[in-house]
Amino acid sequence: MERKLRIAVTSRTLTKFNENVTMRNAPYVPRDLITILGKLDVIPFVLPDVEGACGRDYVDMADALFLPGGQDVDPVFFGEEPTWKIGAADYKMDRFEIELVRAFYRAGKPIAGICRGIQVLNVALGGTLYQDLQADNPDAYIRHSQAADGSYPTHHVTVEPGSRLHAALGDTAFVNSRHHQSIRKLAPGLKVTAVAPDGVIEGVESAEGDQVVAVQWHPENMWQEHPEMRQLFVNFVKRVQKYVESEKNRL
Repeated sequence: MERKLRIAVTSRTLTKFNENVTMRNAPYVPRDLITILGKLDVIPFVLPDVEGACGRDYVDMADALFLPGGQDVDPVFFGEEPTWKIGAADYKMDRFEIELVRAFYRAGKPIAGICRGIQVLNVALGGTLYQDLQADNPDAYIRHSQAADGSYPTHHVTVEPGSRLHAALGDTAFVNSRHHQSIRKLAPGLKVTAVAPDGVIEGVESAEGDQVVAVQWHPENMWQEHPEMRQLFVNFVKRVQKYVESEKNRL
């Protein structure tokens, strides 16, 4: 029996706790993301940041890497000091995740990212971020940190024809938006494949090939009611399967 695809998903840190079970600093992954990957018949597993571990320690464990949403990226990793608008950041997780991205990228394995995921991916590959759109980008007039329910779409994006995103979404998509950081300088090796009406970068992928696809919104919260968002995950799994099959043929 052929084994299922294995997807490494980086964790986030739960800082809350209740009176019965202490959960402070517990690693977690959003359930909606695990659910959709499971429905597509792959095995997701969570990678917490482990002190002293580095990306190459994990790269052989999985067929692909998935970077979920989360807190702000510490600006030290793109050569800046924190401004007063920066949110809570976790430099240990940032360091760990950046190493993971670089290890999987060097190995040629597929990488996907959502929200913080697109940001840390861009930083890991040599790009920079706006620490806060409202403070740093006067052209960003869309409300990118929505007040509506997090699963509701609130603004549109224009998608680049011929891109991986276009294959799932078509010319435009209606997306949710829960971020205040975003890509500023694009990393080498990436190209922009979706933008908001105010020009904020909403999607990137590999300039050549199909190793990397990432978006700024949260399709994991939309796939149950929006088939095009489910298709993003379907296409990701297809990319992983294509990679695994190519590796088998190479050997």
